[in-house]
Order: sequence, then C-alpha cells, then structure tokens
Amino acid sequence: MSLDEFLHNLHFDIDKASVPNWEVDWEDAPLSYKLYSGLPEVPFSLEVPLTLEGQEPPAKPDLRKVGNFLWYVYGLTQVSQSVFPLDSKDKIANLVQSYRRFAPSGGALYPNELYVYLKVEDSPVGMYHYDVAHHRLVLLREGNFDSYIARALGNRCDISSCFGTVFVSTMFWKNFFKYNNFSYRLQGLDAGVVIGQLLEVAKRFGFASGVYFQFLDRAMNHLVGLSEQDESVYAVIPLSVEPTIWSTNGSEKEGFVSAAELCRELTAIQPHHYIRSRRVKEYPMLTMLNEASMLDSTQAFRLIEAKESLIGDGHAEELPHVDRLSYDLASVCRKRFSPDMDFVLGKVSQPQLAALLKEAIASFSYRNDLDEAHRKSEPRLSLYGCLYNVEGISNGAYHYDSAAHALRLVDLGDYRLQLQSGMSLDNVNLLQIPLCLHVAGDRESFRTALGYRGYRIQQMEAGMLVQRLLLAASALGMGGHPLLGFDANLSDEIYKMEPLGKTSLIQIPIGPYRHRPWLKGSLHS
Repeated sequence: MSLDEFLHNLHFDIDKASVPNWEVDWEDAPLSYKLYSGLPEVPFSLEVPLTLEGQEPPAKPDLRKVGNFLWYVYGLTQVSQSVFPLDSKDKIANLVQSYRRFAPSGGALYPNELYVYLKVEDSPVGMYHYDVAHHRLVLLREGNFDSYIARALGNRCDISSCFGTVFVSTMFWKNFFKYNNFSYRLQGLDAGVVIGQLLEVAKRFGFASGVYFQFLDRAMNHLVGLSEQDESVYAVIPLSVEPTIWSTNGSEKEGFVSAAELCRELTAIQPHHYIRSRRVKEYPMLTMLNEASMLDSTQAFRLIEAKESLIGDGHAEELPHVDRLSYDLASVCRKRFSPDMDFVLGKVSQPQLAALLKEAIASFSYRNDLDEAHRKSEPRLSLYGCLYNVEGISNGAYHYDSAAHALRLVDLGDYRLQLQSGMSLDNVNLLQIPLCLHVAGDRESFRTALGYRGYRIQQMEAGMLVQRLLLAASALGMGGHPLLGFDANLSDEIYKMEPLGKTSLIQIPIGPYRHRPWLKGSLHS
C-alpha cells in the first residue's frame, strides 16, 4: 500500500488501513509514561498551586515555577476507578484504574512525551526528560545547546534569549498496541492537544511561546537521544520572558544547515528507559511515514500561502456579542470531563454557543512557522456544527463564520440519527447532544507545500483547536468528548464540504452531562 493510499484510507476508510483481526494484548500493554534509569534526577516541589490566577509578573523563572508549569501541562493529576457494566456471563465486575492528566488522550494512553532544554538556576544547563510518574526532570545531556537548536530550527528563533525549549515527541508503540495503524492519526491529534494545553498554561505563567513544526528531525532526535524507530520529535516550542526574535525565515547569511552536519557535532547517546512491554510488534507504515515526513535540510522549510476562506453563501444567523471568557484555567482543567453515555439533553442558549465558538477560535491564534510573519493569515481550520435544541436557532447544519461571528446555514434538519449511524462505536448517544461540532481542514493536508509532514501538522493543529473547545466548554459548564470513530464521508456530505476542498478532521459532541458514578482522587496538594 502506498503512503498516499494509506493516508486516504486512514481518514475515509479505516478498515483498509489497519491490520485485520488485530488483537490487543492488554497484559503486555506499555506504561503511559516513559521511565529512564541510571541518570541524574532533579526533583520538583510537590506543592503545586491550586489556582493560576494572580500569577507574578513575568520574570526569569526558577526551577519551582518550571515544575508547576510542566505539571499543569502534562503532569499526573487524577487517579480514577471505573466499573464496566456486567455482562450476562460475568460474575465479577471489571474494575479499570487509570491515571489522568489535564490534557485528554485517546484511550488515556498518552503517546506523547515532553523533553525540555532548560537554563534556570538550581539545575545544570542541559536537555531533560519530564518524568511524569515522579514529577521530576531526568538529565539526558548536560551543556549549552543554544546554537545547535537554533540551527536545527533554521536560525528562526533566538534560543539564547529563551530560558527553556520544550520538545513534544511521539512514542509509536504506546498507542499502536491498541489502535494499530489508526494510532498514526491519533498521535498527531494527541500531540496537538498537549501543545494546545501548553500554550494556554504558558499564557497564565507569562511565558512567550511559539510552535515550530518544521525542524531538522534527525538533529533534534539525536540531541534528545531518541531511536527514530521508536519515537520522534513532532514539535519544538521555545519559551521566553525576554524580548526574543521569532521569525519564519532564517538569516540568509547563516546559509542552509543539514541534519547530518549537526549530528556530527554531538556524540550519540542511548539512555536506558523502561516501557514495560516485552513483545513490541512492528509498525512498518508508521515507520515509513515518519521517515517520509523528515526534513534533512533547512532548505526544505516552507510557508503555507494564505488562502481566501470559502464559507459558502448560506443564510447568516448573527450570534449575540459576547466578551472573551475569563476563567481560572486550573479550576476549568479540574472540572473538564469527557462524557460518553453521560450526556443529558438540555437546551443551550445563544450566548453560551456564541461564547463557546468565539473563545475557541480567538484562543487558537498562536505564533508558528507556517504563516508569513507580520501578515494576517486565514485560519487553516474552521468549525462546523449540527445543532439541536439551541435557543432561538433552527435545528440544522451550520458553518461558523468567525470573521462575522455568525452561523451560516448549510441545511436545516435534525442530523442526530444520521451522525449516530456513522459512528463506529455506540459509546456516545448523539440523541442527547445539542452541539455536535466538527473541526474541518484542507482535504489534501497541504501536501503540495508540506509533503507527508502536512498530514501530521494538520492533525496537531486540529488537536490544538479541540483542546480550546474543551476548555471553553468546561468554563461554560458543559462537557465535550472528541471522537475519531465517525464517518468523515457522511459529515462532509452533510456540510457540502468537498466542493470547498475541506474535510471533517474530528467530531466533538458538546453539551450538559450528569456526573459519572466512579471513584476518583486528585493528585495535587
């Protein structure tokens, strides 16, 4: 199967993309976090603040602040125990225990890892892994790597003025063991959700940030000490509290840089780590896609040309003017809940819907290396939704016109049963859902400009927007449950997307919910 055919099937016909008769070996499942051994450790304070309101003005952060930041981004925050419904043959209930984080993940498997290049007092300058299980840093390489990282980014960021740089990686096996080839789509989305959470937390801490999707992969993996057959860096995010040069174009006088020449500057490292699985199976399609997506020279970096947004000519339903939501991120993260069969049908007001859509799109704006600097670009993603029982708005399919803050009608009708028929699992009752939203993006994943890397970038951006939707929903007292087990062909047909060159990337039911009967406890002071 060609890579093009694989990516098409991954989105439009998943049965053709995955290995048939796949059996999940739960007894050999990997841990949801990576554990290094035999390396220097830098513990963080366990006294994490319970609110992110009233943070001190930006100043060069210390180790304590970095620890608090990483915990709110990706730390273990909750342990929960749930009971699966008894089968007619079962005599003993199945008890499932899981460790949760503020950023959601498909199946709570958390395939991503965080690495941090850190320059703060009380710890050696160097490259670290964030040990989620113990809330500490593990030192992988000691030394100043400002020049190395800056050149691997194409000299587009002044790393010397940044106190830290976060590397978001993906460990392929961590969710391939369950989802098979479908994990490739999930991994990008999960990485995006983590990035979205990181950017929101950075705002509360007063950190300036930017996301680099294009970098010299082998150079970055070499720096961190990753085996590219197992794990690869997906995004690089510098953090600063000082004036910093953020650019989409490198300095011409520096010339082009290759991954091979950078790798020769550093000795290879292979730090030992533990994942628990004893029988790691091969995932050739993921390996080939990762290889095909890599950039070996800064000459390959590209911008995406701004396209005129095609929104159709449907009737515009103006939404009420609302201010941006103001909320304590820590409180909203603790309340965030992904209902499945816990949704209950309730009426949603126009101000609630207006606040949800406006906040998600407004908070999604961020500095990146895809848009031309100093030029306002049209968003690469857009929101569509099938609405039911929204106060003052007819049931139907709509597109959110963010520039006009209005809903543009695609077609009237109740689409809940149609959408339910397109779900691969009946784990959510869409008849109980007032808002079934879809994040839409370019049908070709910007393949012409970005090649195969465009697919995973698009999935990451979709995940970033999803996290903004979930946070906004939580702030408004509602729950959201991201779903990939839906028929993209069906939703594209409902919204008449194909002529616009768009497709549905992910489905997010949002609405009121009842609390689930489970045992859970918070893991914070």
